[in-house]
Amino acid sequence: MAACLRLVVAGIFFSLLAGCASYQEIPVYYKYVQDDHKVLKGETLYSIAYQHGLDYRELAAWNRIAKPYTIYPGQRLQLKGPKIPLGTRTQTAAVPKKRASTKQPPSSTRKKAATTKQPKASRTVRHTWVWPVRGKVIQKYSPKGGGNKGIDIAGKVGQPILAASSGKVVYSGNGLPGYGNLIIVKHSDQYLSAYAHNRRLLVKEGRTVTRGQKIAELGSTGARSPRLHFEIRRHGKPVNPLRYLPKL
Repeated sequence: MAACLRLVVAGIFFSLLAGCASYQEIPVYYKYVQDDHKVLKGETLYSIAYQHGLDYRELAAWNRIAKPYTIYPGQRLQLKGPKIPLGTRTQTAAVPKKRASTKQPPSSTRKKAATTKQPKASRTVRHTWVWPVRGKVIQKYSPKGGGNKGIDIAGKVGQPILAASSGKVVYSGNGLPGYGNLIIVKHSDQYLSAYAHNRRLLVKEGRTVTRGQKIAELGSTGARSPRLHFEIRRHGKPVNPLRYLPKL
């Protein structure tokens, strides 16, 4: 009887080891089902929007929070709102309906309109970014659910982490699960970037940084090996950083 019990315990032990071995070092990306979020100490509107995969402007609009987007511990933020396109919220006046035209525009006009759509990363956009650290990409971007929302770059502990583009630091801390010591930089109304697993953070919230400026030191906080987890978000949604970074 004792021998059988030992065999059962050993089986459970090795099953747990197998489960640990398959663990992937990917930061937690939440897709919450609840409708609100209770603000914790150290959180910012940007970090909450980032955590939930939302555009910070939408989150601010839903909760009637004006610039500079100040929030307080204990405050509850609504995570859902009416589906109103950005830039149209102030258009409250009724617009007279125009009679639909059955005429088709010239083919040259249609062709021109079709080519005005911006690609995911134009050459101009690509030239505004630099690599945040030099090293081997050990995990690539994966758009699938539960996949990697950025890229992971291996490096040495203490290696300089650089701002990939100029902007303003909107989060500097370790409050997002799975990211360790994290910095989030706002580059424009469209783009944010994130730098995770740092050993040391060198810039505080509100600081303006320039492209190529040292903002942190590479580490392994929240990871099993020294690395930088780097993300770019457009309108709150992850995009493939390799489409924006210059080719090496």
